[in-house]
Amino acid sequence: MSDQYTRLTRRLADADPDIAALIEAEGRRQHDKIRLIASENYVSQAVLDATGTVLTNKYSEGYAGRRYYEGQQIIDQIEEIAVARAKALFGVEHANVQPYSGSPANLAVYLAFMQPGDTVLGMSLPMGGHLTHGAKVSATGKWFNAVHYGVRRDTGRIDFDEVREVALRERPKLIVAGGTAIPRTVDFAAFAQIATEVGAILFADIAHIAGLVAGGAHPTPVGHAEVVSTTTHKTLRGPRGAMLMSTADRAKALDKAVFPGLQGGPHNHTTAAIAVALREAAQPDFGTYAHQIVANAKALAAAMTERGFDLVSGGTDNHLILVDLTGKEIGGKPAAKALDAAGIELNFNTVPFDTRKPMDPSGLRIGTAAVTTRGMTEKDMPQIAAWIDEAVTAAREGKEEALDGIAAQVRDFCAAFPIPGWSQD
Repeated sequence: MSDQYTRLTRRLADADPDIAALIEAEGRRQHDKIRLIASENYVSQAVLDATGTVLTNKYSEGYAGRRYYEGQQIIDQIEEIAVARAKALFGVEHANVQPYSGSPANLAVYLAFMQPGDTVLGMSLPMGGHLTHGAKVSATGKWFNAVHYGVRRDTGRIDFDEVREVALRERPKLIVAGGTAIPRTVDFAAFAQIATEVGAILFADIAHIAGLVAGGAHPTPVGHAEVVSTTTHKTLRGPRGAMLMSTADRAKALDKAVFPGLQGGPHNHTTAAIAVALREAAQPDFGTYAHQIVANAKALAAAMTERGFDLVSGGTDNHLILVDLTGKEIGGKPAAKALDAAGIELNFNTVPFDTRKPMDPSGLRIGTAAVTTRGMTEKDMPQIAAWIDEAVTAAREGKEEALDGIAAQVRDFCAAFPIPGWSQD
């Protein structure tokens, strides 16, 4: 256990024992479970340290050198470092590290380049898109004319014939490439060709794959998309925040959309933690990590296929696996609940052409970023697949008592893979 963690928990326990106890319990939960939620990870101790600093005391409306509050001499340097590291890591002309999270970052893109009622073309939410890509329940679907593309029923992959057909018919001002449940490589070049043909801005949302892009395990959208958004807390392994990146000619509009368009002062402690995470992602071992994420996902997908699970698109090219449980005769929600009880954390998810309701869908979404951070490799994936299979079978057959036994095995297994920021000692 680090000295800093010991001091933190001791002070917190004195000031608020209830919250301290819950944080400790959450640390144990994160340690004792196999965490396969595709949008989660474990950050380093350095990122944790940066997040919990006196930087949270400072308000900093505006941008470096152009603030509305005094006393920004240090904050400006931190933000400038974060911006420079983002530009260098992703090879972009402009970066903004102030968005609070992914959805506000995406909303800033709309504010920068769209007017209410303008047409946006994004991936349908049930097919693997994100709420902010024009879903009806989102502000982006309420304020803009959202039209959608999906995947082919026979392959589970993006149907570019459909993308082009809809784009030519609807003439969108903005085309969104990327999503939240896409297990295959995103062909940014194909999207760019269609965007050029219809005169649309191409906007790449790489929230899920940013770490893979940075580590060379997924093609980059840079050079194809004029605007790129990402969260910083998924495969990029940083704090809960977001970034916007763009060509130089799109920079001014994006910055104005973030501030003053949508936000006040940035969260300076998060900016510092993003800077730390970007420095980590620029190291050679991060590339090894990114490729290991993909290797683990492929190994887990293969092991699950051997056990009779139906995977959307037949497998994965990245960190994400989408499972259709229809053939297992159980819904995604009861399966996810059972797996959680068995010590395996993931989420229920719609699958393309799902016939069930969104809150009780047919699928599960699995990601390998967090288990890879803990040091698990391809050799561990068959065992994880076996536990998933056992838990799903137990849930289907109503044998809930079996879940406790699986959870005990998972706890013993996880003990060999420590997590940053918490110790079982």
